[in-house]
Amino acid sequence: MKITNVRTRVVEWRGRTVPPQPHFCTNPVDILDLPIDAMGPFRFHSWLIVEIASDTGLVGIGEAALAPRVTKQLIDLYLKPILLGQNPFDSEYLWQHMYRRTMAFGRKGIGMVAISAVDIAIWDLLGKATKQPVFRLLGGKTKEKIPVYASRLYSQPLEDLAKEAQQYKDQGYRAMKLRFGWGPVDGAAGMQRNVELVRTVREAVGYEIDLMADAYMGWTLDYARRMIPLLEPYQLRWLEEPVIPDDIAGYAALKAMNRIPIAGGEHEFTLYGFRELLDQKAVDYIQFDTNRVGGITQARKISALAEAYEVPVIPHAGQMHNYHIVMASLNSPMAEFFPIVDVEVGNELFWYIFKGEPVPRNGSIELDESLPGLGLEINEEALKQFEVIE
Repeated sequence: MKITNVRTRVVEWRGRTVPPQPHFCTNPVDILDLPIDAMGPFRFHSWLIVEIASDTGLVGIGEAALAPRVTKQLIDLYLKPILLGQNPFDSEYLWQHMYRRTMAFGRKGIGMVAISAVDIAIWDLLGKATKQPVFRLLGGKTKEKIPVYASRLYSQPLEDLAKEAQQYKDQGYRAMKLRFGWGPVDGAAGMQRNVELVRTVREAVGYEIDLMADAYMGWTLDYARRMIPLLEPYQLRWLEEPVIPDDIAGYAALKAMNRIPIAGGEHEFTLYGFRELLDQKAVDYIQFDTNRVGGITQARKISALAEAYEVPVIPHAGQMHNYHIVMASLNSPMAEFFPIVDVEVGNELFWYIFKGEPVPRNGSIELDESLPGLGLEINEEALKQFEVIE
């Protein structure tokens, strides 16, 4: 089998969007106290679709959600020439070729996002060629169902927040995650607002539900050290991305407090990046996203490394490329799940682009063993709501 074409499409949402509320979610820009919408740089209303065609007529599907226009150019200019005419079953060789060929300007960030999208498409193609789901190629099922946690609960009026949390509990979720709305520039008053968010959800769902909280890189080490004692009574399963991803020493310092488990890795890349996190004892939970970290080829290696350190892997964002990794790894006890909502931040767009994403029943999802590859199709009809850039 040979790769005959690599097609990339950026799809930009042109439908209805819901504006976020004030203090919707902390982020790294907050500390600059800019007179603009600080959440703006972290809302993305476009997506990249990658299709790798073979001489058998089979097509593998990959995707990326970060900087889609630039990622598309990188694939078209630098990765496509490497792939054409190659055997997709040489997936490790192709990954290494893409990684090493772009090392001068790649390694992390957009360069690795591009490689991830291509690699996911290659694994989808391999599954289709062998008539097996991707998780079967990775070692098979380690669990009958994948427990998922409801990941939303952005900062909002407390009454609405409690209702949303209760809704997830009623739907059978045994875990859920909220976002903080205030950071260092908001001072001690903002710290109390953050505590109110956590207290509200905990009182709504009780202590038999796992509760996690996400600062989305929006705090400093000093601020996080002050917040953790205030949050400790609410028994969080983890505190996510409390500081910027480059501050590995900050992560390690917070983990060493041993008061609330620390999670991160959504914005880290490759086996080498996670080796450093593990060697530095910086995280209690690893949260890579397969469509950023280097694709399935890297995700399975990181999962194996983390298992040796007994650090669980719970990937960011759910979606099929992550579910297959979780299904094949005993070290991944659950997965994240983004509920289906109107387009707001933009991380909901995959619901509008693809067909086949599973929906939880009683807080768990099942993967269809009869579907080869990742089990996704592109919803070409739904793409009429987007501007499509080829």
